[in-house]
Amino acid sequence: MGNDALVVVEEVNKSFGDLHVLRDVDLTVERGEVVIVIGPSGSGKSTLCRCINRLEPIDSGRIAIDGVPLPEEGKALARLRADVGMVFQSFNLFAHKTVLDNVTLGPIKVRKLSKAQARERAMDLLERVGIAEKAQVYPAELSGGQQQRAAIARALAMEPKVMLFDEPTSALDPEMIKEVLDVMLELAQEGTTMIVVTHEMGFARSAANKVVFMDEGRIVETARPDRFFSAPETARAQDFLSKILNH
Repeated sequence: MGNDALVVVEEVNKSFGDLHVLRDVDLTVERGEVVIVIGPSGSGKSTLCRCINRLEPIDSGRIAIDGVPLPEEGKALARLRADVGMVFQSFNLFAHKTVLDNVTLGPIKVRKLSKAQARERAMDLLERVGIAEKAQVYPAELSGGQQQRAAIARALAMEPKVMLFDEPTSALDPEMIKEVLDVMLELAQEGTTMIVVTHEMGFARSAANKVVFMDEGRIVETARPDRFFSAPETARAQDFLSKILNH
């Protein structure tokens, strides 16, 4: 195992009742790598994301972040979770806090930054995602695209080692999707380690170092994007791509 492996998932299984959602999943994400996870609905993509920061406990196998196995719970888990930024479909911002307060909360509470340091970092990040002028407003006053960019800034404020994106544009109107994907593309180009579950194939082509195709809880195929989109090896991936790329 190279020491550049930042996220290692080995033989992970996860069931919800009788539903076997993840089946012997193996995945290694190198430092600085952008891994895009695609596949039909119900293939286990979002569950994999949620297991990587232990929002969902796994039934068997192991997951390690930067060489440290995921702890079960408690302070060690909170510490490790701080190293894993997560951006969801729904923006999960605190409605009663301003955008700036949403972004500074974690760094002050968890990373123990002073208010001034946290504020400076937050303003830099809000600038970076293009909503610095919205720092003092509340989430309800933002468009969906702006809320999602605020959520990305909030995750980045913790200086995570890896960023997880779980279908970050699926709740957005089409014209807002691009503004969020542009921010993510920039992060990818800057060398941020990212695992992205998405239906946005154009983004997958331009941002991914590696495309992971899942179906029925398994990783069916892993390939570079140029290879995957032009010549998928498995019948299942060929079938999936023929359905989505021809529309």
